[in-house]
Amino acid sequence: MKRIIYLFIISALAITSCKKDTMTKNPLLADWNTPFHVPPFDEIKNENYLPAFEEAIKMHQHEIDVIITNSTEPNFENTIYPLDKSGDLLQRISLVFFNIDGANTSEEIQQIALKVGPMLNEHYDNIFMNEELYNKVKVVYEKRNDSKLDKDQLRVVKKYNEQFTRRGVNLPEEKKNRVKELNEKITNLTLKFGQNLLAETNNSLKLVIDNKEDLSGLPENIVSAAAEQAKNDSMPGNWVFTLNKPSLIPFLQYADKRDLREKIYRGYFMRGNNSNEFDNKDILREIAELRAERAEILGFKNHAEYVIDVNMAKTPENVYDFLNKVWTPALNLSKTELSEMQALADANGDKVKLESWDWWYYAEKLRKQKYDLDEAELKPYFKLDNVRDGMFWVANKLYGVSFEKLEDIPIYHPEVEVFEAKEADGTHIGLLYLDYFPRESKGGGAWCTTFQDATYRDGKKIPPVVSIVTNFTKPTEDTPSLLTWDEVTTLFHEFGHALHALFTEGKYNKTAGVVAQDYVELPSQVMENWAAEPEVMKHYGKHYQTGNTIPDELIKKIQNSSHFNQGFAMVEYIAASILDLDYHMLSSRDSLADVLAFEKASMDKIGLIPEIIPRYRSTYFAHIFSGGYSAGYYVYMWAEVLDADAFSAFKESGDIFNQDLASKFRKHCLAESGDDDGMVQYKKFRGQEPTVDALLNKRGISE
Repeated sequence: MKRIIYLFIISALAITSCKKDTMTKNPLLADWNTPFHVPPFDEIKNENYLPAFEEAIKMHQHEIDVIITNSTEPNFENTIYPLDKSGDLLQRISLVFFNIDGANTSEEIQQIALKVGPMLNEHYDNIFMNEELYNKVKVVYEKRNDSKLDKDQLRVVKKYNEQFTRRGVNLPEEKKNRVKELNEKITNLTLKFGQNLLAETNNSLKLVIDNKEDLSGLPENIVSAAAEQAKNDSMPGNWVFTLNKPSLIPFLQYADKRDLREKIYRGYFMRGNNSNEFDNKDILREIAELRAERAEILGFKNHAEYVIDVNMAKTPENVYDFLNKVWTPALNLSKTELSEMQALADANGDKVKLESWDWWYYAEKLRKQKYDLDEAELKPYFKLDNVRDGMFWVANKLYGVSFEKLEDIPIYHPEVEVFEAKEADGTHIGLLYLDYFPRESKGGGAWCTTFQDATYRDGKKIPPVVSIVTNFTKPTEDTPSLLTWDEVTTLFHEFGHALHALFTEGKYNKTAGVVAQDYVELPSQVMENWAAEPEVMKHYGKHYQTGNTIPDELIKKIQNSSHFNQGFAMVEYIAASILDLDYHMLSSRDSLADVLAFEKASMDKIGLIPEIIPRYRSTYFAHIFSGGYSAGYYVYMWAEVLDADAFSAFKESGDIFNQDLASKFRKHCLAESGDDDGMVQYKKFRGQEPTVDALLNKRGISE
């Protein structure tokens, strides 16, 4: 309708009036008169998104045109700065839409995403392949050292020049057009991959149990949650287990019925591989092939080389070398773990040869035998609200910040909580949204994102609005949400990302908080270390029924078992990291006719034992085929080297809450993280580069 009006009403006054009317009626385009200027979720309708994107793209293009048509000599103030601040409205709308698509999607939202993705690709291609615009950027870049720019401005200029060249601005027109085609196809395919995976997770298998004997071995709280799931699925009197981790993993850990463990685990690892309408094999094959072609057009041997070129690792070969150093000791340890579990099964008279669906079950029994520790003992002490307050307490002890729960703030789902982060003097830092539990409209896993990045506009700081999204164990009618130890560390992990976003400082969007992909996980993983400290555990570890503090004996068991099953954990992770790299080391001339055969060959090459499968098999490897981690899944372990070394600084000081160290870490590794290359920033904090030894020691693995 808007386009028709624009065609037939030629009066400038009428056009302006129409635009104002559109901006006023569409809540995504209007000023947000909400507390802290958060998105007005209660006003936004699905039909608002597409018109908002169309209008915001036009406005962004107009801002770019103003830069291009400026006839004065290009400089930082008339070229780089307005480029950096352009597209603010489009960014705002994009953050709202794609975060909702991830956390509270619907079929209608997914269809809009399939339309919006190509629109945005075309728009940004038109900007970063625009030779007129780049010629202006290039002038500033070539004269940067003679222009009296400060160090922050120099980095911004360098980063924009790099973005234009990596996007393909210097390519001949024919190759530019091909890259644009490839970008559009890849975007559509990655969106479809994620949508298929969500559908498969929700629909491919629900394990329905109608015989109470089949629940043998399962803790009562897990049984209660399954009964509640059955009620929600209109099957009262039954028990339903899903492929979401809070349901799947406890079943694999405790269910005595081996055939049912196999059934649910097969349902999990066959997602996207069922030769149905949601099958992902052809999709991921095409994604890998198109990425390979695009990388070669852009001047790289393969997609992995293209991605890692701007990371701390610099080359795929460096990543392989790093992973291989850890692979051999991890694989050897996993074989020892397998032998111990097989011996346990034999001693129990189970008469089975262990398979992948047996690992969690016998690992749990072995943990009980070795350390007298059953994870079911821990959960009553890990009430979600207490763990959340515990991580807030850690942030307060380290950085002096506090978190205050807010009411009457617009939220996108009734389960979401909102907290205001404040400095010690009461200064507002930003907001933190927390969205804890699985639902069919939410993607799997856990992540941290923003609805508003920390930025500056007209010299004024715009505070960030940060969101943590997880899929934790849900409360039942008679039990609050009780977390597993893995969920506890996951919450601390994502909170580390949130602190990074909340503390980010910088005048320029291109560099503020923007770090190499293999640095990203440092702020998150370092926070996990505090979760396991006795002083911290005693703060949040309160029994949900008695209020008693977690006993020293149980804390000691956790510490004693901290290296338990690390062979498995590292092997499944490294296997997935190598699978990711292998896909993205392909050239456009390599054949990828059969992705399952490719996956098998990749795993056979490194000697992966059949009792362990990669943490993510190809058809549900969302990190690399629908997320932002292609050729980059390795980054978690890369950053773990940094985080192990960073936390050792606190331990060596004799005070895990050493505020002098915390202040340095906040300044150099969080607030100013985008000011220079990752290792440069890290060394400002630590004074040295870490080695892989820190990681191996943390994991209890020796070379």
